[in-house]
Amino acid sequence: QVQLVESGGGLVQPGGSLRLSCAADRRIGSIYVMGWYRQAPGKQRELVAIITTGGNTNYADSVKGRFTMSREESAKSTVHLQMTNLKPEDTAVYYCNARDSLSGNTAWGQGTQVTVSS
Repeated sequence: QVQLVESGGGLVQPGGSLRLSCAADRRIGSIYVMGWYRQAPGKQRELVAIITTGGNTNYADSVKGRFTMSREESAKSTVHLQMTNLKPEDTAVYYCNARDSLSGNTAWGQGTQVTVSS
C-alpha cells in the first residue's frame, strides 16, 4: 500500500499563493495516476487536478489558469500543486491521491488545510 504525505497548506489572503506537495513513500512510476482533490465544509470531495499515465494534466474548470500541477519521479514520486490568485472559495482540505491504473488500488494522503481569508 502506497503511503502519501502532504505538506504546504496554511492561511493566505485572497490573491495570494501557496504550494502544496505530496510525497509517496517510494517511487511508484507513471502506472499510478496522481491527483489532488479538495473537500470544503459541507461539500463533497472534488477533483482539482490530475496527471494521467500519459503525462497529461487535467484541471477542474474552477482552477484552470490559477493552479499548476507537476510531478517528479526520483527516489520517491512527488507531486506539487502551485496555487495562485487564491480565492475564498478555494478554502478546503486538500488531499493527494494515487491510483494504480491496472489494479485500481487507491491511496490517500492525510489532507492539508488551505484557508483563504482576509
